[in-house]
Amino acid sequence: MNVVFDFGAVLFTWRPIEIVSEAFPSRASTPTESKRLAHAMFSHEDWHDYDRGLLEMDAVVDRLSSRLELDHRAVQTLVQHIGECLVPMAETIAVLQSLQARRQKNEGVRGLYFLSNMPRPYARELEQKHAFLQSFDGGIFSGDVLLSKPQPDIYQLLQSRYHLEPERTVFIDDLQGNVEAAMELGWKGIHFTSAAQLTDELRLQCGL
Repeated sequence: MNVVFDFGAVLFTWRPIEIVSEAFPSRASTPTESKRLAHAMFSHEDWHDYDRGLLEMDAVVDRLSSRLELDHRAVQTLVQHIGECLVPMAETIAVLQSLQARRQKNEGVRGLYFLSNMPRPYARELEQKHAFLQSFDGGIFSGDVLLSKPQPDIYQLLQSRYHLEPERTVFIDDLQGNVEAAMELGWKGIHFTSAAQLTDELRLQCGL
């Protein structure tokens, strides 16, 4: 079985509500306001274009500050430092390491890959900071290929680039829509909620 991991909120922490609350306390002073601002910032097409590599960092900062009427310097600081907020999730890393050990022993794991919606600056930062990423057999960051999940083309690109057989590939993501997009191509899918749940699903679906 080939196992494909998402990064944000699966292998690395991703807490957008906390990020905006800390950056803009006056605009995000309640949980409701924080959630609304985080959605407006990170679920808008502006950020999706940044994910896909269609916008550079300066351009997305300009758009966010203008559209949301936020202080430009504060938005710039937030966007520049998001890579620092992506911290490895120890319990899920342990699952990954277990799969790596099984691959080395030829115990059901054919390959380990990643498929992440990640702007280029953060992708390069993660590659430099985290040596464990080198143990993947390959992967795709959205910013490098001008595509993003749940577009079918990005799944098909990973599949063709690494010669993955759909029925022998399982995709793990925290967003149900991204999982469903993979399953429509014949992949298995796991909607990630916790490392313990992931371990159970890998055993039940894949015998791992």
